Amino acid sequence: MHPAFSVIFLTTLIGAGQGLFLALYTGQLYSAFNVLPIQDSHTFYGIGSLIAFLFLCAGLFASFFHLGHPERAWRSAAMWRTSWLSREVIVLPAFIATTMIYGIVHYFDLNPVLFTLGGAFPVDLSLLIGAVNTALAFLLFICTGMIYACIKFLQEWASPLTVINFILLGTASGFTLAALFSAVANSGLVGFYAGWAIIITTLAFVSRAASLLRNRQIKYKSSLATAIGIRHSSIQQKSRGFMAGSFNTREYFHGASQWFMKSIKWVFLVLVFAIPLALLSIGLNQVSLTLLVLAFVAQYTGLIAERWFFFAQANHPQNLYYQTI
Repeated sequence: MHPAFSVIFLTTLIGAGQGLFLALYTGQLYSAFNVLPIQDSHTFYGIGSLIAFLFLCAGLFASFFHLGHPERAWRSAAMWRTSWLSREVIVLPAFIATTMIYGIVHYFDLNPVLFTLGGAFPVDLSLLIGAVNTALAFLLFICTGMIYACIKFLQEWASPLTVINFILLGTASGFTLAALFSAVANSGLVGFYAGWAIIITTLAFVSRAASLLRNRQIKYKSSLATAIGIRHSSIQQKSRGFMAGSFNTREYFHGASQWFMKSIKWVFLVLVFAIPLALLSIGLNQVSLTLLVLAFVAQYTGLIAERWFFFAQANHPQNLYYQTI
């Protein structure tokens, strides 16, 4: 497939925003159970939610460059009963709005205790909003991943690993960003977030490596014989039938060389996993703002390369017919 950078930035930016919110809410839950020190609601959760909100809005803005008629974007939600894309279009604004409300409640201290569980655990308004938004975050990950995993004829995508990778990669980048934000805010939670970022990044590496190995062993259901409807043991294609390019040859093939495809795979493996894991491990023992900035920048840059590879690796069956150029 031909990777569209609008979709690449959409998925990576909202993934980081989702991950950052999940990191903030995880820290709040730990604090509520007195496992972590309580953070200032105004500066930590309020500003942190604003950063997550900005990432989400940037991703939403990038998505409009993928539309031929942005003024008709609202129509994309009409098929929510059958389309994962329509469901994503509904869930994404809901998640953005709830993230904004979560941040406002913290920033302006509009956070009364609603009730107490077991006589010892107070449940305030932000905990309830955060629980709803956590469900929306995972639902958004599922909707985004299923847009691609539900396409059965693109065998590289048609796997539960697609959804799992979207969840783990987005969450990993969010927790890495949370470690950086904690260092800037001087919150004392750098070790907590860096430790979780290491764990989630390691899980993401296992999952992504599993998908790469799976895709190497795919036995394609389509062949040149099925593409042109001729049953013969030996078929050679001499021409694609026309000289100029077309929509099909532009949009369903990346046009990159095999060398480039192999190179970018190793590039994203190093940037998304190796470098951040090394820098975050150092950050556990030695809080360094520079190292944490480098960890997030390297990981996010690698995610752009990873998402490009994800789209480019999908081999549309129509390329069997147009393979000779």
